Amino acid sequence: MPARLSSMELSDPITPPASSSPDHATRRKSGRVKHKPVLLNNDPTASISSYNSGKRKRADTMEMPDTNGSIGEETSLDEEESDPDEEEMKEKRRKSRSKKSTEKPAAKKPKTAKLQSTTLPVRPAVNGVKKPPKPRRPRPQALAAMSDQETGLFAEIFVHGHTVDAVAAEWVTRYNEHNANAMCELINFVLKCTGCDLEVDVHDIEDPDNAQSKLEDLLKEYQAKNIPEYPLISKNKAYASFRATLTAFFFTLISTAHAAGVLYTDLALLENIEVWVMTMSSASIRPFRHTATVISLAMESALCSVYSSLADNTAKTVRQKEGEQKKKSVNKERIAFLQKKAAEEERRSAVVDGMMENIFTAVYVHRYRDVDPKIRVDCVTALGGWITAAPDKFFTSAYLRYLGWVLSDVSAPTRAEVIKQLSKLYKRKDDVARLRAFTEKFSPRFVEMATRDADANIRAAVIGMLDLVRDTGLLEPNDIDSIGRLIFDSEQRVRKAVAGFFAKNINDSYDAVIEDLGGEEGLAEAIGEEDPEDFDIPRRAWLKFKCLAENLQAYSSEGDDADASSSLPETIAVFPGSVVESRFALAARAVYDGVPEVKDWEVLAGYLLYDNSAATSNGNASESPEMLFRKTCLLNGYEEILLLEVLKEAVKQRLLEAVDSETEKKSKRSKVRVEEVREIQESIALHLAQVIPQLLRRFGASPTTAAVVLQLEHVLNLEIFEELRQDSTTYASLLDDINKQFLSHVDHGVLAEASNAILHARSYEDLEEITEGKIQELWSDTISTLRTLVGSRKSGEPDFTGLCNTITRISNLASIADCTRIFETEERSNSKTSNAATVQPTHILTQLVQDEYADMDDEAQEQKDEIITGAIKALVFYHMWIARSLKTSLVANMATLKLPDWHLFASALLSLMQSRSGTDPVRLAATGAYLDIHSLFASLKSITSRSDDQSTKQMATPPNKQIQQRSNGDDVPSSLSRPISPEAQSLILSVFAVTEKQYARLSRRKLEAASDDAIDSAPEDPESEIEDDEDEDEGTSSEQIRTQQLLAEKQLCELAGKMVLAVLGHVLDHDGQKVRRRLLRNRMRLGANFREVLAYLDEPKAKAKAKAKPKASTAKRRDTTQAKAKGGKNAKSKEVVEVGSEEESDEEEDFGREEDDPLGAELANDRIEDVEEDHRGKGHEKDPDDDEIMGD
Repeated sequence: MPARLSSMELSDPITPPASSSPDHATRRKSGRVKHKPVLLNNDPTASISSYNSGKRKRADTMEMPDTNGSIGEETSLDEEESDPDEEEMKEKRRKSRSKKSTEKPAAKKPKTAKLQSTTLPVRPAVNGVKKPPKPRRPRPQALAAMSDQETGLFAEIFVHGHTVDAVAAEWVTRYNEHNANAMCELINFVLKCTGCDLEVDVHDIEDPDNAQSKLEDLLKEYQAKNIPEYPLISKNKAYASFRATLTAFFFTLISTAHAAGVLYTDLALLENIEVWVMTMSSASIRPFRHTATVISLAMESALCSVYSSLADNTAKTVRQKEGEQKKKSVNKERIAFLQKKAAEEERRSAVVDGMMENIFTAVYVHRYRDVDPKIRVDCVTALGGWITAAPDKFFTSAYLRYLGWVLSDVSAPTRAEVIKQLSKLYKRKDDVARLRAFTEKFSPRFVEMATRDADANIRAAVIGMLDLVRDTGLLEPNDIDSIGRLIFDSEQRVRKAVAGFFAKNINDSYDAVIEDLGGEEGLAEAIGEEDPEDFDIPRRAWLKFKCLAENLQAYSSEGDDADASSSLPETIAVFPGSVVESRFALAARAVYDGVPEVKDWEVLAGYLLYDNSAATSNGNASESPEMLFRKTCLLNGYEEILLLEVLKEAVKQRLLEAVDSETEKKSKRSKVRVEEVREIQESIALHLAQVIPQLLRRFGASPTTAAVVLQLEHVLNLEIFEELRQDSTTYASLLDDINKQFLSHVDHGVLAEASNAILHARSYEDLEEITEGKIQELWSDTISTLRTLVGSRKSGEPDFTGLCNTITRISNLASIADCTRIFETEERSNSKTSNAATVQPTHILTQLVQDEYADMDDEAQEQKDEIITGAIKALVFYHMWIARSLKTSLVANMATLKLPDWHLFASALLSLMQSRSGTDPVRLAATGAYLDIHSLFASLKSITSRSDDQSTKQMATPPNKQIQQRSNGDDVPSSLSRPISPEAQSLILSVFAVTEKQYARLSRRKLEAASDDAIDSAPEDPESEIEDDEDEDEGTSSEQIRTQQLLAEKQLCELAGKMVLAVLGHVLDHDGQKVRRRLLRNRMRLGANFREVLAYLDEPKAKAKAKAKPKASTAKRRDTTQAKAKGGKNAKSKEVVEVGSEEESDEEEDFGREEDDPLGAELANDRIEDVEEDHRGKGHEKDPDDDEIMGD
């Protein structure tokens, strides 16, 4: 220690002062030798002051007086750049505090500063004095609980902010001087890190055998204080860098001891640390156990680094010795020195190896399965680092198995951490052989985690790790197939993660096909030269598409079926009217990201349209390369469905990419980029308009393929046809093909997609004339067919099949186009022999609802039920269109030409509700329609009441007496809106009770017992009672049970939503609270979806809270009222948010809108859309009868 010895010599009082030296005149003056030195034994901070990393700025340099009273006038450059003494820093802080306390604050400065703070870049101080900026130092934050007067290692590291390297070096120096004192200081530091203020003394350190009993006493005292948290897990900002600093200190401490040689000359150093720290790592109190474990893991990591460096040095020394021995002139002394050095390094490696083994067996083996998941995560992270740092020691099966055992941990973060560490190991290609035995043992667990883990993020991480395992060749083919099937998984993150893995499966199949075709030469001979502009000729990518379809079919659970029509229609039937994508579409979306060839959707479309019938007609007569290629590319029906789904998703994603790239560069995009994006959209639209009719002609016969092709029209940008008017013929031809599919199919999925395609076409005004013409053609055909079928039914046996299909088409058309004029037109036939009906379609549909047939077989009865259900839907949509036109007239104070008479329809619905029993679909449809009709026309009353004053002033008597005029706000609603009678209300509650019991039975839920309320005595049919027969579920699969549960929940929530809407419209339960109480009886017992539907009944409570606010906000309400008059709907939303401070303010706003106008919510729930004007229905964002909560 030469530096320390020189300082001691300068500090010796016997040494004469520098001024007595004879060469004093020739020496350079220095203020450092003029000051009286401070003895080390009198200044406790002198030992660490030299390691203070803080530098004094030149602007802050102050001239300090020396001990003799003289002032150093000449300060050298060394003095200016040296570290400030501790006394100087204290004096400076003392003067700064005294200056602040004696300064007289200005009274008006804070206000001035506050007013000017909006224009100043830096916020001023409180007293108007701008604080100098503090230098930024990469030091740990000072703890709030520690003062500047604290001493010890904890204060040096966390309060004074000294670097861990300096503190560790100083501690090793103190250990060499007095090991007991230094060890006591270190153990007290560990205790302080646990949050414990208790300490040990030197006597405890000198008696290591008593360490356990001493710690037990400390634990009892610590438990008595009941401290809630400790620094390692504290969320206080002061402890943000605590863990990193703590681990860095002990890592540096071991490294410093290794560099100084103390680690090998004094083995008691680490042994004494282990006695205390390892005992604390097994303590029953979590702060002690967790902190000691982190410290032990940090020391083990440091020993791994030392072990690795010793191994490298030993290998380097051995190589040097071997090189020296090979020289012609051998230097024996050099060889002896190198041999001795190698032996010493091997001895040190053995010592370090023993230390690592002790820590591993005493700490890790017990703590990797600790009850605290945070400790388990720390152990897994540390072991992964040890394997990477010292692979010769830890990269063996004896240590890797600990990672495998943690794969079954109950904590998700622990499992995620072990997958992260294993992924790092599998990326080390040079060490793959060491992982073979480990992979063979734990690969079943890998696959299980990827397919069945409860956490989707962990599943995605495991799939990524298995992708690395596959690259090493350690994954079995069965495991590869198990992971490949996850392309159909319901979780999006899993599908996205498996896309790359699945793409490798396709590449493997593609390579095998190429080999079967004779390699690259045979393939080149079969397809010839590819033309990039011609998509109708064979290409190399066709083989990739064929392999894609084969893999999708193999991994699909329905891959053996020739037709996959059962999957998509079932999904649409369960959730009618909602946008639910099939699992094939979801898989295709994931494939788009993994297979680059899919992005060339034009090539895929050409492959699907290619006529490959010659490959099957020739048989084995020709084995030319071209014919062999065509046979290989031949698709079956199931593969065509899959590739059509891929084509649809490829087109959608390609358009989304173009739009996203345009949006991302919106602020800085150039005109050239805008034109490029526009060209991409135009080319896609024009090419797609030519491809869709061809696909419909080829695949339109099958309902499943036709539905997928019709979905392509939804993504077609029809603005291109508006701008390129020469292509209107192409657009008209496309609409003709859609109409043909609408008239030729009876499948609900095809009709729904065709209706959506027509609705999408109506949204473009410039093409509205062509679209309306095509819709009128559809109306003419369907209504004519209906009249013919109804007329023939009177003369002979009714055609239930044709009538059912026609009614289904009419109900779909009525949902997208105004049908009031069509339904009210009486068409009389000129032919006397014609069987066509001459009455209005509304009367025909009402008659179909009223008709009941007895003694019918099951098939005919099912068709009859579909006819009744379709007629009910069509009539409900008809009344919705009437209500919409009435609403427009009432809002605009226009005269009403004709009011509908819906009471005959309502009577027919009541008859169905009485004649049917249980949860019959027709009974549920009739109940829902009955509630919809009453709620629909009840909404008009609120409209007339709001515009009553204005309408009275503006209305004038028209000359035509047949035209009804609204002289006040109650005439129109009184004739249309009538409350539901008590008999009908009792019947509705009976239907609700049966539906509630049905869902409770299927979902294994228990209903609340009925009270003595009179509403509970509603009559129910004896046949409608549902028996709890558990034997019915014995032969039913879990998937079928789940489907039944979803259907029952949907029926219950739909009926409850309609009842809630009727209650809010004051047509149901208008004379009391009985229905409301009956709905809320099982609110907390039937799931979250049902609870969210009934949440709309909480509106009065929310309004009561808003009214209970103090009247001090009168001015604010006046301002918001004025804003409402100017801003309309937005101002109303703002008012609601300001008045209610609860989180329910958004719900209150929705409730208020829907109660004022339930019609808007009802129209928003259905697909009625006004193309000509933006009506108020678009403002209703939430609907009580919305089926979207089914995804909750």
